[in-house]
Amino acid sequence: MKKTSTTILLLAFSILFTSMTNTVVIKNEKTFAGLTKQEKKEIIAHMVTNRRCSWNDISLYGKVQIVDAFPDIKVQIVNAFPDIKVKWVDAFPDDCGKWQKVDAFPDFKIQLVDAFPDIKIQVVNAFPGMD
Repeated sequence: MKKTSTTILLLAFSILFTSMTNTVVIKNEKTFAGLTKQEKKEIIAHMVTNRRCSWNDISLYGKVQIVDAFPDIKVQIVNAFPDIKVKWVDAFPDDCGKWQKVDAFPDFKIQLVDAFPDIKIQVVNAFPGMD
């Protein structure tokens, strides 16, 4: 399921960027981790421009469970240049970048990594979301 949805998502981005800029061509079999740095930046820029607060069809807000294996998203915490700014909240994680830590029934699962993340986050106390 993940590979098929990733392929469809990347094909959609490929068609969008090819028609808009005529510079980015993404092969059907690439995953997000397999994209070049430039392709990742352009996809993230497109999501920010269109106010799309999601990654790979996963909304980047809601109830989050931190796991050691089989995550939906691999996350690296950084101090600068994040893909999204995250505010940990106790209730109502209903806006972009607001995450509530739970132990059961999460909206998505993350694994904290030091290298090769899917997305980079910066933990903030105010103004969460994608700039």
